[in-house]
Amino acid sequence: MANVKLHVKKDDMVKIIAGKERGKTGKVLRVFPAKGRVVVESLNVVKRHTRPSQANPEGGVVEKEAALSISNVMLVCGSCNQPTRTGVRKLEDGSKTRYCKKCNASVDK
Repeated sequence: MANVKLHVKKDDMVKIIAGKERGKTGKVLRVFPAKGRVVVESLNVVKRHTRPSQANPEGGVVEKEAALSISNVMLVCGSCNQPTRTGVRKLEDGSKTRYCKKCNASVDK
């Protein structure tokens, strides 16, 4: 996957549709287009064992969010509040916007 256009962006609300966190919703913190992965806030939390450093003098076990595959998340529409597929529509001024395929409302702010 080399820099593909993705259906989710940072700060979008998404619902997990596959895996151990299926059914939960959260906000996208980071998107990795080259890898096709996203990090969702407080979901898919893993324990990471760290050795002592200047930033963390004690070291120990740190819990952090791991990346999920982009295919396992679905955008939640702000107006109909349901997970939905999105389309891209051109506006009169030439700019593009994403829209909800269920309620036909614009997803982008």
